[in-house]
Amino acid sequence: MRHAMLRWLFTLGALAGAGALLLSQSGAAGASPARAGASAHGSAPYVLPRQLLSMGMNGPVVRRLQARLAALKYYPGPIDGHFGQDTIEAVWAFKETQGLPINSANQDLVSRATERALMHPRAPEVLVPHGGRMRIEVNMGDEVMVLYKDNKVDLISHVSTGAGCLPGQGCGWDTPTGNYHALSFESGWLTVPLGEMYNPVFFIGTQFAIHGERNANVPWYADSHGCVRIPYDTASFFHTLIKVPGTPIYIRN
Repeated sequence: MRHAMLRWLFTLGALAGAGALLLSQSGAAGASPARAGASAHGSAPYVLPRQLLSMGMNGPVVRRLQARLAALKYYPGPIDGHFGQDTIEAVWAFKETQGLPINSANQDLVSRATERALMHPRAPEVLVPHGGRMRIEVNMGDEVMVLYKDNKVDLISHVSTGAGCLPGQGCGWDTPTGNYHALSFESGWLTVPLGEMYNPVFFIGTQFAIHGERNANVPWYADSHGCVRIPYDTASFFHTLIKVPGTPIYIRN
């Protein structure tokens, strides 16, 4: 897992010119169409593939998709041309920031609208512009978490937040909105009354955390008991990108 993360970070370093201009807080929203359409290498435009891409596919077209997502600060896993779970969760996060629908029919698919948006992406909504140069923003309306460093987007991840009501478990399973800080971190799997957390970063006592779950347990919709779930692979390195304790965490509807 660590090697996959390091390969991703190396790719981001190689692609920094495109990613920084596309998604800095000050410049991304107003990027020109020509610049926004630049490829991960910052020159030729991102080219629409001839076929629709979906989970399980392999090849150069998938590698180009992964490189594009990585340049835009999403985490698609290793840039290896294999369309797996990490890549689809990066696609979900991208769809969510672009206002594109995700449903049971298209959850494993990169739609043509998504491909077009990859050519001219918009930055995620800024929730707390003056919340600190390093901060975490959780947008429950979009089911997206954004990590800012030096006031620039450093990571965008899909999340699954409080479901409100869960089948057979009643209601009241809400993620609390508000302003918090990263309080503590627990390494590995932590068993709690409601299940398991992987690498939790707590922001309210030892009850509410940003934490990983096994990939299948982080769906594209709100489904948690109140915590902020992030993909397992992202949780394997997320805590290394922030300051614990200390990093501000802002949660909004």
